[in-house]
Amino acid sequence: MSVVLDQRLDAAREAARPRRLGTVAQLLGLHLVVRGLDAAVGDVVEVLGPRPTDPVVPAEVAASGPEGLVCLPMADTKGLRVGALVRSTGGPLTVPVGPSLLGRVIDGLGRPLDGGPSLADLPRVSIDNAVPPALSRARITQQVGLGVRALDTLVPCGRGQRVAIMAGSGVGKSSLLSMIARGTDASMSVIALVGERGREVREFIENDLGPEGLARSVVVVSTSDAPPVERLRAAFVATRIAEHFRDQGEDVVLMMDSLTRVAMAQREVGLSAGEPPATRGYPPSVFALLPRLLERAGNSDVGSITGIYTVLVEGDDLQDPVGDTVRSILDGHVVLTRRLATAGHFPSIDVLESISRVTGAVTTPEQRAAATRLRRLLASYRNVRELVEIGAYAPGSDPDADAALALMPRINDFLRQDLEATSPLAPTWAALQELVA
Repeated sequence: MSVVLDQRLDAAREAARPRRLGTVAQLLGLHLVVRGLDAAVGDVVEVLGPRPTDPVVPAEVAASGPEGLVCLPMADTKGLRVGALVRSTGGPLTVPVGPSLLGRVIDGLGRPLDGGPSLADLPRVSIDNAVPPALSRARITQQVGLGVRALDTLVPCGRGQRVAIMAGSGVGKSSLLSMIARGTDASMSVIALVGERGREVREFIENDLGPEGLARSVVVVSTSDAPPVERLRAAFVATRIAEHFRDQGEDVVLMMDSLTRVAMAQREVGLSAGEPPATRGYPPSVFALLPRLLERAGNSDVGSITGIYTVLVEGDDLQDPVGDTVRSILDGHVVLTRRLATAGHFPSIDVLESISRVTGAVTTPEQRAAATRLRRLLASYRNVRELVEIGAYAPGSDPDADAALALMPRINDFLRQDLEATSPLAPTWAALQELVA
């Protein structure tokens, strides 16, 4: 009882403490300079409008110097002017957490977007969190079913693994992610739609997820028209929510579409703050940000976060700076190709270019043998395809190629999958064993 009373007294003293206000000294590009306010880097401040009815504009302190605090607005700055009053919130951005968050749609700052009940009563935590120590991470030993035959057999995903889905624009990254969201056997999902088209948000929630999928998911949305800081923070908000469920012992799938848009938002922020452009216009802070974000997913000593991130590569170039950096950090990558997409092969996964670094830990020797056999057949078919098309291939010269040519219609049927269909893990492996037997 005394502890509760002490907490209430502390809250009352904090509420009664006089607040010191600063003022906006400069508005320039994506940042503003605030003077006369005491706040630390990472804290959130609020810019007040000239009238009490004007909306409050939150901003994050990005730097501190002799001229004042450099702050990055998280909302539209229309109507702000030099001299506007600024108050400190006393800490960094916080996000609501808890089981009642399941089934909700929130924005990049943790505010509800679905018209549902207020989230004010939920406990809140800072979006900043420590990465699990390397030696406290449980090893990846169990496969998690994604509901997609080509992935579950040839690019198997382990519980706690982090995988990138890499492709150019319009090749089917978001569609494949929607298949995974609907078909995964994980108990809950956290889905971040960062920098995507506003038109697709409702379609994704109502058509791809559906009521059953939404009931076990938290959706974080920050569309392409949102301020860059909100788009950037949406990735960390989704990650922090997934971390909370992981700390409760849950196995969570974190899906982010797309990681490239997060990097682009950081590029806007970095260039506005005066960073020099480096590789293809990306400042150094982008390549420092990516491991800080991605290493937070994975296993802990009590739960797991299986991370699936889409990566938009420029001009279908897999050596794109963001794609190359992400591929070096994560535990596997799935490559989608425009050649398969334009041929009507969906999902357009190039399984020979895709890899999972935990295959040996999450599959049995029999399963690996079947997957390796299918990969050999596909590689042999790729080697002789042009010869067959021009009539220059002599049957009998390569047993693997002969088998691949005979089985190719069945192999394509196995690798193709309708957008609405899901494939449970056990029948998928059984179908592969039958195919290559």
